[in-house]
Amino acid sequence: MHTSLPDSRYRYRIFAMMFFIALINYIDRGALSFAANDISREFSFNKAQLGQVLGYFGFGYLFGSLCGGFLSDRIGSKKVWLMAGILWSLLEMATAWAGQVGMALFGGSAILGFAALRILFGFVEGPTYALMNKTNSVWAPRKERGFSLGIGLLSTQVGAMLTAPIAVGLLLLTHDWRSMFIVLGLCSLIAIVAFGCFFTDTPEQHPRVNASELAIIRADQQPEMPQKPLSWRVFFTNRTLVLNALGYFSFLYVTFVLVSWGPKYLQDTFNYNLQSLWYIAMIPWSGACFTVLLGGRITDALLKRFNNLRLARNLFAAVTLLLTATCFMLIPYMRSPTEIILLMTLGNALNALVNNIYWSVVIDVTPKSSVGTFSGMTLAIANVASISAPILSGWLAQYHGYGAMFSATALVSFCSMLCMAFLQPEKKIIQNDSPVESSYVVPNGVKV
Repeated sequence: MHTSLPDSRYRYRIFAMMFFIALINYIDRGALSFAANDISREFSFNKAQLGQVLGYFGFGYLFGSLCGGFLSDRIGSKKVWLMAGILWSLLEMATAWAGQVGMALFGGSAILGFAALRILFGFVEGPTYALMNKTNSVWAPRKERGFSLGIGLLSTQVGAMLTAPIAVGLLLLTHDWRSMFIVLGLCSLIAIVAFGCFFTDTPEQHPRVNASELAIIRADQQPEMPQKPLSWRVFFTNRTLVLNALGYFSFLYVTFVLVSWGPKYLQDTFNYNLQSLWYIAMIPWSGACFTVLLGGRITDALLKRFNNLRLARNLFAAVTLLLTATCFMLIPYMRSPTEIILLMTLGNALNALVNNIYWSVVIDVTPKSSVGTFSGMTLAIANVASISAPILSGWLAQYHGYGAMFSATALVSFCSMLCMAFLQPEKKIIQNDSPVESSYVVPNGVKV
């Protein structure tokens, strides 16, 4: 009697590999914050200037996310993963000489050297999350999409948490901030080459994906006629995509405030040294490591139970973001480090709870032929936060104190709540560029 082979489950290895590469990506970008005091002393940067150094990354990241999503739809995800990963590894190592580059090439200005290298570094790191969403749209069954996105997006929180012990450990071990960047770059280069050996653009191309797994991946995905990628103009005519991108701005704003200024805030306010900072700076990310996965499970469960995309996307996101804003609004009124770190941890955890929704909404309304491009555009718009959060926070800290920095973060989260409340994720874009009600199929087969 013929029996079908068991599911090969190779897609979970793909999800794990994406998590690992994105984790490295995040550690590489966040390491500069832990070298901030050494760099500031060596090159005489004040807080406002340091904010500029931390914010230059965002200029490149914005355009890199646009290009990465666009290229993944046209030449395939694997090629873009490899090109981006190899280049960001090399530029991470080159950061060790950023000040000298500025001195030699930009009239003795160290800050312009950091500007040039951090903009280039941001550009080649920019494609990562658009590539992740493109890969998930192809490799993940619809019923597992929230979970698979959660695995990939977990890299943000785990990466931010692990940056503290890894960066501080390298600084204490080598007593040299330049050596830290060189070691991190070499590790990244090895990892991306290994990733390329096991990754393919689609499950059909991979020899270790059997027919049973392929049937599971494709079974509950809506069939689509082959289509050309949609014009980028369609993105800006779709209310849901624009509001979703503005909502995602808040998530990244909170993230970049904590990544870029969290370590220095703790050092300046409570006089933590490197020996204690390696574990203290991990705490604000500890809760988010769980909630980013939990959020995917909750949205999947809400959709399965109520068959209502607005409940699973809009309402869940809006309530959570209101609570996020409340946490950051309270921080300036707290005095003990325990209360402040607890509020930072809770606010960050709530912020991460809805991370998967921003990416799920893009897949909800976008044809597969344009998921990479529209994911990149979403990330590009949202990544204005990677510029504004470090720069504005540095200016506020310099001239109005750290309390103003956290109040601004709360205001951004509140605005995001309003954006997410008005999404229309049930309206899918079709080839004629007009939004229509889609027959969204949930795991139990019911259409909504």
